[in-house]
Amino acid sequence: MTQRILSGIQPSGELHLGNYFGAMRQHVDLQERGEGIYFLADYHSMTSVRSAAERRQAVVDLALDYLACGLDPSRAILYRQSDLPETTELAWMLTTVTPMGLLLRAHSYKDKVEQGLQPDHGLFAYPVLMAADILQYNPDLVPVGQDQKQHLEMTRDIAVKFNQAYACEVFELPEPHILEDVAVVPGTDGRKMSKSYGNVLRMFWPQKKLKKAVMAVVTDSTPVEDPKETEQAVFQLWSLFASEPERDEMFARAAAGGLGYGDVKKDLLQRILAFFGPMRERREELAKHPDDIEDVLRQGAARARELCTPILESARQAAGVGPRHPR
Repeated sequence: MTQRILSGIQPSGELHLGNYFGAMRQHVDLQERGEGIYFLADYHSMTSVRSAAERRQAVVDLALDYLACGLDPSRAILYRQSDLPETTELAWMLTTVTPMGLLLRAHSYKDKVEQGLQPDHGLFAYPVLMAADILQYNPDLVPVGQDQKQHLEMTRDIAVKFNQAYACEVFELPEPHILEDVAVVPGTDGRKMSKSYGNVLRMFWPQKKLKKAVMAVVTDSTPVEDPKETEQAVFQLWSLFASEPERDEMFARAAAGGLGYGDVKKDLLQRILAFFGPMRERREELAKHPDDIEDVLRQGAARARELCTPILESARQAAGVGPRHPR
């Protein structure tokens, strides 16, 4: 039986290396293993993005990135979250059985408030909408990083609450597919690469802009002739694009001394350009046909609706919402 695989990503402008190596690469690979369903989470972005124009452009950028990086819309489903209002209907049904204590324990909510985001109901109830995203398909696998593991556990708890409340078995408990091989991609300042830190390297930046950002990667003040610590961001970024023998050779040179950080950065730049070059060309060609992108998303939403409608109708019937026997 074909596995159903579900994941989503928030639109927040063109993606950076952390997004690619942390999620998108795995999503593209997983379409080989089963029925992939991937959504562009514009509803979720409303907790942090207040510009309508910025959100719409970010959705287009994200769709372009996915397609350029190898997602095949003839095999996997790619859709815009807001094109499927069934999701928010299910979110409300799930909200009514979700304990407040469960939401209060969410690490993500606490972290975002600590980072300065204004606490509101959308931010607080984020895990319920995420649960609806997932449960409406009863997927077999939900690929997530370690930082999203708690949200999936909360989704399982919410599914159990609904099934218990209405003495039904509408929702299956989703299994996480933890992306164990994902390295934490450092940003230009050494912290985890994140748009909120302003320390990103975007895959499809113009070469001049990308070069400026790469050359600005923070390093220590060790003289050229001295040995270098390879735990630094510049070496970790470079390693993403190198084979194991190349890494061994580079790290041996760093330990021996005589290796300049500037040389590592120049080589890193060339490797980024070479790695993403074919994808960049595909993206530029796709961007010339915006109507085609919209068609992909609309068709994806139609296919997604076919999959989620039976499950949503089962939830309605279990909860006594709508007519007893819909036509």
